[in-house]
Amino acid sequence: MATDEYILTLSCPDRPGIVHAVTGFLAQHNLNIVDSQQFGDSTSSTFFMRVHFAPSTHPASLSSFSESSPTDSTEAVVLTVDELRESFKATAEKLKMSFELSAVSQKPRVLIMVSKIGHCLNDLLFRSSIGQLKIEVPLIISNHADFAPLASTYGIPFHHLPVTADTKAAQEEKILELVKENGIDLIVLARYMQVLSPKLCEVMSGKIVNIHHSFLPSFKGAKPYHQAHERGVKIIGATAHFVTSDLDEGPIIEQDVVRVDQ
Repeated sequence: MATDEYILTLSCPDRPGIVHAVTGFLAQHNLNIVDSQQFGDSTSSTFFMRVHFAPSTHPASLSSFSESSPTDSTEAVVLTVDELRESFKATAEKLKMSFELSAVSQKPRVLIMVSKIGHCLNDLLFRSSIGQLKIEVPLIISNHADFAPLASTYGIPFHHLPVTADTKAAQEEKILELVKENGIDLIVLARYMQVLSPKLCEVMSGKIVNIHHSFLPSFKGAKPYHQAHERGVKIIGATAHFVTSDLDEGPIIEQDVVRVDQ
């Protein structure tokens, strides 16, 4: 993808005119929509939107979209991502939006956490290394030392942070220190077999993803396949979801299933 493409994500109280305001802002800056997704949640009366956009290749014609541009213009000023973010704040404040705006070329910095089962970690590192998964992995944290050699083969710092009931608070404080030091955007729990404290879930709210080896919301917690087998389930699956203080009950991102034929 081109380095001058952008992603805008936002949420705000649902009301008429939100899409008009966003698309009007983009048109005013001669930006072309590549892809747009939106959803209004009637339960919470919240509107969500994700827009992928890029500078238009056509001459700017701004008079139709902005009172501040009374005449057509054949040239448009191309703003940087920081300038676009600053310029959008007026629209966001008016509609009480929470938003993020970033360049497509900007890879999120992801902290991977793992325990003693490494297939998810191995897959994530391999896909990242070949460019299939567009992320940066500045460090790996584990409560066991098993995968330090694997991290070393990819040249990624590995932090062994053992945890017990007595040391859990101190261990999670160290995790938050490393998150801050490394500018982490997202934490991925790749079979990290520890329940995170409510404090850590709150501090990193919306920024922790769990790869759960079960088809949630059924069979939460440890040994979900054992639970499914005992119930005679014929379809198994995996779930990626955001982590909250309620075990395995955070918002679901994606799921997939496989039929059991024996």
